[in-house]
Amino acid sequence: MPRSLKSLLIASAAFIASATAQVATQPINPQLVGTWSTKSNKVFTGPGFYDPTNEKMFEPSLTGFSYSFTADGYYEEAYYRAVSNPTQPQCPQGIMQWQHGQYYQAANGSLILTPFAVDGRQLLSNPCSYQQSIYTRYNQSELLQRYEVYTDPYHNILRLNLYEFNGAPLNPMYLAYSPPQMLPTQTLNPTTATSTGGAKATGSKAKRGMVEEVVAPLNRNALMKRREPVDADKWWWIGAGMTAVGGVGYLCF
Repeated sequence: MPRSLKSLLIASAAFIASATAQVATQPINPQLVGTWSTKSNKVFTGPGFYDPTNEKMFEPSLTGFSYSFTADGYYEEAYYRAVSNPTQPQCPQGIMQWQHGQYYQAANGSLILTPFAVDGRQLLSNPCSYQQSIYTRYNQSELLQRYEVYTDPYHNILRLNLYEFNGAPLNPMYLAYSPPQMLPTQTLNPTTATSTGGAKATGSKAKRGMVEEVVAPLNRNALMKRREPVDADKWWWIGAGMTAVGGVGYLCF
């Protein structure tokens, strides 16, 4: 189900209002800074996911999500998910969501994420209902109840665990870029008037400082499935056995 369910929105808004009522905040944890991505290692924030100049979203090869955080209080997120259709299994939906904005850590350790409202984008693909994907604005504030950063004992890389407003864990993410790979931390599509043009109604197209190059992530090899080491002794005996069998066959025939 899409994240914009009414009940979740109401509950999330209530928690965010409660958290923002706290005046005291905590300094940003430097361990949080960077670009994090789920295990598929195919979804990353930055220009490889969304091009605000040309209003394009680029579909990754696998589903997943990514968050980026800066040391001065800015964040960016990118989601790509598939939604199954039990009544029509041949009609799965695909959803891409992107937004960025500012964040801070509340006194209780939670993270408050407030997006730039006019910049968020959502692309909904439902091939059995629409011939073309539906491209709209997307704006969803988030409260992350808590988070954890530590070195994953299996992959031996930094891991980030985020917990939703109700304590439910999100899929773990792993450090992919440091410093973070992000679009400029400013409003990219300013608008001064309400428009009926949806996501296509944008203002200035000058995207200062946008990085065009997409570099390989730090963990591109770390999340590959481990292989057991080769047992040299076992293969030596197998080779010796095959040689012996070959010799017997040669003498007999």
